[in-house]
Amino acid sequence: MPSGVLPHYRHLLDIPAHTAEITLLEGDTPLIPVPRLAEELGGGFELWVKFEGLNPTGSFKDRGMTVAVSEAAGRGAKAVICASTGNTAASAAAYAVRAGMRAVVLIPQGKVAAGKLAGAVAYGAEVLQIDGSFDDALSLVVEISQKFPIALVNSLNPFRLEGQKTAAFEICDTLGSAPNWLCLPVGNAGNITAYWMGFRQYHALKQTGLPRILGVQAVGSAPLVLGHPVDHPETVATAIRIGRPARGEQALQAAEESAGRIIAVTDDEILFMQRRLAANGIWVEPASAAGLAGLAHQLRQGKLDLQGQRVVAVCTGHGLKDPDIITRTFQQPALIPARMAELEDFLAGGR
Repeated sequence: MPSGVLPHYRHLLDIPAHTAEITLLEGDTPLIPVPRLAEELGGGFELWVKFEGLNPTGSFKDRGMTVAVSEAAGRGAKAVICASTGNTAASAAAYAVRAGMRAVVLIPQGKVAAGKLAGAVAYGAEVLQIDGSFDDALSLVVEISQKFPIALVNSLNPFRLEGQKTAAFEICDTLGSAPNWLCLPVGNAGNITAYWMGFRQYHALKQTGLPRILGVQAVGSAPLVLGHPVDHPETVATAIRIGRPARGEQALQAAEESAGRIIAVTDDEILFMQRRLAANGIWVEPASAAGLAGLAHQLRQGKLDLQGQRVVAVCTGHGLKDPDIITRTFQQPALIPARMAELEDFLAGGR
């Protein structure tokens, strides 16, 4: 699908006729089989990773942003605004500059990974830090978008979900049907909502079946598991460090309708799964490992029987989005003289 999400799936999207086509050829991300990881988790089932980190700005946000910015550009908007924990900021900035529009981004002070902030700045966004949380930032951008002619491109924007649901279409197109289970991280809850929209729509059109959905939050930022907002969410998985999910009700509905569930896992579980994914050749940011960490957690507790089933885990962002989590614990490479004997000695296990 070299054309991008909007040109390829436009006929399946509920968008206005005025919508332009602002694309960076996003979508068509690989569905990678990971049989060795499946064996580590107990075996007996197929496991695939939908690696959304290979979108143009390194995260799944590009799917929704291409549609949101295209709609805004098509009606003549000159600027977009969003609150962000990082990925939305980079994506909004890239698509806005692609469309010749201004991008304004609000981020919580000191809570955005360096790789994400760098992306937003590189693409030319006007970045403002606020002395508050993501939820505070979201409240501000919602209010300002109602007062000024500036397009809100957070996942409250329904066109974001229209774009993001195309990942469900791609999974079904690749596998020939929906998986038995879909596991993915849950932060602001737009993505879980969009996937369920996409699977339901494709099933209605093509009888592809419906997956059960396992949504996963971090223990320190788990409002949907706790049943109430979290005023000061904390987790190493910055992309899901959100205490008041904008699409929380829809996420709970998606879990219930799919006969799935939303659970929480610890930061240690998330970081462990990040390392296991990397050991299978897939480097993701911490939040992206949450879905599989939740799957592993449920299997350890005997709450899932996956024998003979097919599971897809959504990995939402590339590891380069948050390299600090790796470099903080990284040991400097061994130093050897530039001589063949030293290299041979090292490879032979002499060092």
